[in-house]
Amino acid sequence: MAGGIGSRFWPLSTQKFPKQFQDILGTGRTMIQQTYDRISKMIPNENIFVITNKEYVSLSHQQLPEIPEENIVGEPLMKNTAACNLYMANKIAEINPDATMVVLPADHLILKENVFLEKLELAFQQASANDYLVTLGITPTRPDTGYGYIQFVDKKDSDYYKVKTFTEKPILELAKSFLESGDFLWNAGIFIWNVKSIFSAFETHLPEMTQHFTACEYNAESEKSCIELIYPKVQKISIDNGILEKAKNVYVIPADLGWSDLGTWTSVFENSEKDENENSINIKSALTYQSQGNIIHVKNNNKAIVIDGLKDYIVVDTEKVLLICPREHDQLIKDYVLDLKSLKKGDHFM
Repeated sequence: MAGGIGSRFWPLSTQKFPKQFQDILGTGRTMIQQTYDRISKMIPNENIFVITNKEYVSLSHQQLPEIPEENIVGEPLMKNTAACNLYMANKIAEINPDATMVVLPADHLILKENVFLEKLELAFQQASANDYLVTLGITPTRPDTGYGYIQFVDKKDSDYYKVKTFTEKPILELAKSFLESGDFLWNAGIFIWNVKSIFSAFETHLPEMTQHFTACEYNAESEKSCIELIYPKVQKISIDNGILEKAKNVYVIPADLGWSDLGTWTSVFENSEKDENENSINIKSALTYQSQGNIIHVKNNNKAIVIDGLKDYIVVDTEKVLLICPREHDQLIKDYVLDLKSLKKGDHFM
């Protein structure tokens, strides 16, 4: 899934060039390329599909030339994650009606790739053999309010557990109690299921959406025009809210993957190399004085930056925008974007 805008990661991530197509951590590979590198160790190129906004289809082709052109699909409208999941399940089922598929966000960091592939292998085994909707749950390291949480039913001596509840981005007190209880995991948005199982879940919980998508013929000439016709009618809802919170056959595999959704500047700060003053700086031409715990990201490598007396701040400088705000306000960046849009010519900066 590669259609998001990543507005919490503004001003680096913009509508024209979202974060999944950028090399956030300076590794030499963009986020979507790293996701491809990871999954291509297990799945052949012809079986890898990308679903993105139609605006980013050519960008996806440029960054992933290994994937067949017809496997990169553009959505005509942004409809959250339920629609794109059902769309791709239909395309894949048309090729193989018994297929088991994995759904991956294109913009996540996974440091422990071998563990990831092992857990994915287990998930494929379970989803192929049973009518299970499987998700990977991340062992939480802090009471983060920016993540969704999965509560599981404890069953000793097992590699996977039945899911009890999903909770979207809790308040801090609740997140702390989740961590203390020991039976909650972070929701990484990584899902594994057989196409038959996910079709059954959609028919039960989102029957109207199922009807809309049944109208189209997949991997055929008429597919694109049919999808453009049905998408305005399709409900805008996440796969979590629409299916997983309601289904009774959801299972989770706990996984310590060195995972982050890199959804905020703070998460990038936590996963970046830092200097002796705990500053994360992406350019060499920066001088800091009496400054600690800052993330400083400058798009122009030739620009010199001097910072004195800042502590725990985000400083991001792009061609069109300079952002300076406390790190603890990183969840407010979406609000800055909305406020800027309300200004005259605000869209110019997006």
